[in-house]
Amino acid sequence: MSIRLPTWVWIGAIALSCVAGMVNVVGFLGFEHQAVSHMTGTTSQLGMALAQRDWRVVGHLWGLLIAFCVGATLSGVIIQDSGLQLGRRYGVVLALESLLLLVAIPLFKQQQIWGALAAAMACGLQNAMATTFSGAVVRTTHLSGMFTDLGIGLGHLLRGLPLPIRRLTLSGLIVSGFLAGGVIGALLFLRFGYDALLAPALLTGGTGLGYVLYRQWALLRSR
Repeated sequence: MSIRLPTWVWIGAIALSCVAGMVNVVGFLGFEHQAVSHMTGTTSQLGMALAQRDWRVVGHLWGLLIAFCVGATLSGVIIQDSGLQLGRRYGVVLALESLLLLVAIPLFKQQQIWGALAAAMACGLQNAMATTFSGAVVRTTHLSGMFTDLGIGLGHLLRGLPLPIRRLTLSGLIVSGFLAGGVIGALLFLRFGYDALLAPALLTGGTGLGYVLYRQWALLRSR
């Protein structure tokens, strides 16, 4: 299926995948060494913790899963639509995500699990916001779907079938953005500790502001 996304969606997807890469690396390098941008590994860890009857870890992992889901729920309440469409209240969601990341910093510094919960909620909020457009799935906080699309494209190439260039390009850009965010996040964490989250918080806020300005510009052009 061909993907036809407006320019603002492409830019937003790359920027937000970079944000998720930074946030996730800080979660991994933090005191809990826990992923916060995707819940697949967290669910597996929960299974192990349940088998080992480590109830403290079980509580923490359940908290992360619930926080991610709560963030996605908030996005659904605010945007009230799963389709990416200019005019939706993405600026509000991005501002809330930025606030959650800022709140996470002092909590992480105090080595409280609430820091990871705030970061996971921010990621759930972001991932739910950037979900679907014309049947094309856009995910910015995890890469399984992106690598799957790249693999499908390679299979088409080997069979001599037409390549879904737009889908492959989008997948490659999101993977690159997430990877770049991971590198930047790791470097910032090594130098500034949990204050490294200021970067994704500012980038999220900046993306939200850019969206609002673009929306106003588009509205003025349409008049």
